[in-house]
Amino acid sequence: MGQDQTKQQIAKGLQLYQSNQTEKALQVWTKVLEKSSDLVGRFRVLGCLVTAHSEMGRYKEMLKFAVVQIDTARELEDADFLLESYLNLARSNEKLCEFHKTISYCKTCLGLPGTRAATQLGGQVSLSMGNAFLGLSLFQKALESFEKALRYAHNNDDTMLECRVCCSLGSFYAQVKESMKIALQHGDRPLQALCLLCFADIHRSRGDLETAFPRYDSAMSIMTEIGNRLGQVQVLLGVAKCWVARKALDKLGQLKLHCLSESIYRSRGLQRELRAHVVRFHECVEETELYCGLCGESIGEKNSRLQALPCSHIFHLRCLQNNGTRSCPNCHRSSMKPGFV
Repeated sequence: MGQDQTKQQIAKGLQLYQSNQTEKALQVWTKVLEKSSDLVGRFRVLGCLVTAHSEMGRYKEMLKFAVVQIDTARELEDADFLLESYLNLARSNEKLCEFHKTISYCKTCLGLPGTRAATQLGGQVSLSMGNAFLGLSLFQKALESFEKALRYAHNNDDTMLECRVCCSLGSFYAQVKESMKIALQHGDRPLQALCLLCFADIHRSRGDLETAFPRYDSAMSIMTEIGNRLGQVQVLLGVAKCWVARKALDKLGQLKLHCLSESIYRSRGLQRELRAHVVRFHECVEETELYCGLCGESIGEKNSRLQALPCSHIFHLRCLQNNGTRSCPNCHRSSMKPGFV
């Protein structure tokens, strides 16, 4: 069977498949595979067979044809064909819950030299890798892969890929939610912190930054409590990504970021990084005038109770109590019924 006849038979099989005559389509494609000498045609037929068996739930058959497709791609010595075949092999193993193999084949795809297909298939590779990480309960790595897949979808206006990523994120959220229930039942603080971090990352990836920030705060509190320094760094990274997503890192955000970074670098004894964040913290304090007008100390540098006056000036509560005045030390306006911050 020559090249032209092979193309005709592939098209005939697709028509049958799209009209829900699946078994007849499979028979046509199988005959092409047996009789055609056209390597490119054989490669395309194998791709059709892989997709059909995947949608029918015949995952072992899917894997069998994916392996044959790899051999065909090697004969063709074409990087685009090789990328597509390795992706099909990764998907086949994903369906069979061979998650370690899936990750390995996805990494092979990502390690191939730049190809024309990389732009189109890179998002699907990231999605398959994310699903594999999710199957292994490696939530942080799964979310990172899903985010990469989502970026591919947005950059290439691929609505189908975006839909598939969102479905995976929904499954991801459900698994993390179940893990959180187990962590709360058993008082597992490290797992609680990890789940809160995952929840925050999910909300951030969906663009819900107002919900993400409180989750990051809760995760940071537990990470600090249990002494998980790597976890604290991951929280800081997530918070920084939130500020970048907002397109503006305001002074209050910078203050919090520098303050948290200072505590981490101090505990690790990294003096150069520590000094850099201390300097930036005090620069931000001066720029925003966030210091007590009575004692001159920075507000927010220590866990001190603050008091806001009706004129909007803020002081340490202890400083106002020691001062004994009923008017603002800065503007001398009445300070009746102050509010606590």
